[in-house]
Amino acid sequence: MKNATQPVLAVEGISKLYGAGSNRVKALDDVSVTLYPGEVLLIMGPSGSGKTTLLSIMGCILRPTTGNVTVAGKCVSELAESALPDIRRHDLGFVFQAFNLFNTLTAQENVGVVLRLKGAPRRSITARSLALLEQVGLAHRANAYPRDMSGGEKQRTALARALAGDPPILLADEPTANLDSKTGHAVLALLRNLAKETGKAVAIVSHDPKAEAVADRIIEIQDGRLLS
Repeated sequence: MKNATQPVLAVEGISKLYGAGSNRVKALDDVSVTLYPGEVLLIMGPSGSGKTTLLSIMGCILRPTTGNVTVAGKCVSELAESALPDIRRHDLGFVFQAFNLFNTLTAQENVGVVLRLKGAPRRSITARSLALLEQVGLAHRANAYPRDMSGGEKQRTALARALAGDPPILLADEPTANLDSKTGHAVLALLRNLAKETGKAVAIVSHDPKAEAVADRIIEIQDGRLLS
C-alpha cells in the first residue's frame, strides 16, 4: 500500500555481515524496504532467510554493516549508539513471539512498567494502563498474572505494552507462533485494526499463511535478499 505520504520507516541498501574471514556470513544483502503510516507490511521467508535480522535493523536493535536506516524522519545511521534507546522508546513498539512479560507483575503492571520508562506521570499510569488493555480487549484481565493467562491474553498484554507511549511504528516478530489458529487470527486482526484505525505502521515477520489476509503488502526474503 504505497500512498502519497512519506514512509515512516525506510531501510536503504542494507547489508548485514556476521563473523570474519572464512567464517563470514552475509545475513542480508542489499535490502531496501519502506513502511508507510496505516500500512500492514508482511515479511515472509524460510527459516534463516534474514527476516528477523531485517526486523531487528528496522527496530534499531541491530545496526546494518552497510546502508541507511531512517525512522520517523531521523537518519538512524548517523546517530551514536547512545541515541538508539530513545528512538526505540518513542518511535517503536515491539511484539515478540515469546511475549517477554514480567512473570511477577499483573497485566496492568506490565504495561505500567513501560509507561514509567517512557516518562508518563505517575498519577496517570494506572488509568493509561487500563485504557491500553481495554484497547486490546483485555481490561477484564488487568489484575491477572502471566502464569494465569492464555497465550492469546499474554500476546494482547504484550501488544498493549507495545502501544505504550503511542509509537507510530509497531514491529511484530512471529506474533502468532505460540498461539492456536483461532487466537492467532484474532491477534493478526487486532494488528490490522490498529493500523487502519490509528494510522500506525505495522511490520510483521511471520511464517503463518493466515497473516497474508491482513497484509497490505508482502515481501519475501530468501538467503538474505528480497525476491523480486
